[in-house]
Amino acid sequence: MASSFFATSLLPVALFVIMTGLGLTLTPGDFRRVLVYPRGMAIGLGNLLLLSPLLAFGAAIIFDLGPELAIGMVLLGAAPGGTTANLLTHLALGDTALSVTMTAISSLASVLTTPLFLALATWHFLGDRPDATLDMGGIVIKILLITLVPLSLGMLVRHRATGFALRAEPWVKRAALVFFVIVVAGALFEARNEALGMLLAVGAATLSLNLAAMSLSWFIARKAKLDTRQSTAIAIELGVHNTTLAMAVSAMIAPIYMIPAAVYGIQMLITAGLFVALIQRRNAREPVAA
Repeated sequence: MASSFFATSLLPVALFVIMTGLGLTLTPGDFRRVLVYPRGMAIGLGNLLLLSPLLAFGAAIIFDLGPELAIGMVLLGAAPGGTTANLLTHLALGDTALSVTMTAISSLASVLTTPLFLALATWHFLGDRPDATLDMGGIVIKILLITLVPLSLGMLVRHRATGFALRAEPWVKRAALVFFVIVVAGALFEARNEALGMLLAVGAATLSLNLAAMSLSWFIARKAKLDTRQSTAIAIELGVHNTTLAMAVSAMIAPIYMIPAAVYGIQMLITAGLFVALIQRRNAREPVAA
């Protein structure tokens, strides 16, 4: 898979729009909710920042993926929650405020955690190969530019021009959704010449990661005695990643690394959508926590 206009130009623009859209939804109060939901935040972020990448490592090993695809799997697992998770949590009548806060905090943390897990995956799967040496400093700076800069820009607009931000937010969300579809379709199109067997192997690995992450995070949340609304938010957050960020970071190395995130981007909407349909009625019966 050769580098292309899609990977080098369109993908960063798509992520910029998506992260700006997230920023338009955030206020300082969203970050203060860490103190309001300490147990839910600790469990949700612990699952998101540690459990998910480890499950991705496990899936890559169990399904015996090649080094590039295995590293792409880990990048996918290390990606933060996405704005789509917030929307699906809202539709499921889950704790949307908790979902938004987890997305915001994990997006900030991704500047450090994504390069960390990328370095670990590269060391584990590539070993002493010549292409195992990556410019981690450059990758950190690029992640900073494509995540925190647009996120901060969106928050600044929300603070300085709240009325405009509220009016623009639905349109930015629609644009973000369109860009998401474009980047997933573009990544899969670029992979059209790859071996079918490799794509099938990735599909099995990514689906297993998705189901394991959602199931285990739900189980952990319930065992910690969180209510079903908070457990719903955590399960969806673990299942619906910011795959655009995973693809953008992957494209910094080589387009083939994007394949797991692109395949996952389709699967997660199906599995999370089914989960929403199943849990919505149960959440409707549970009183909203004060």
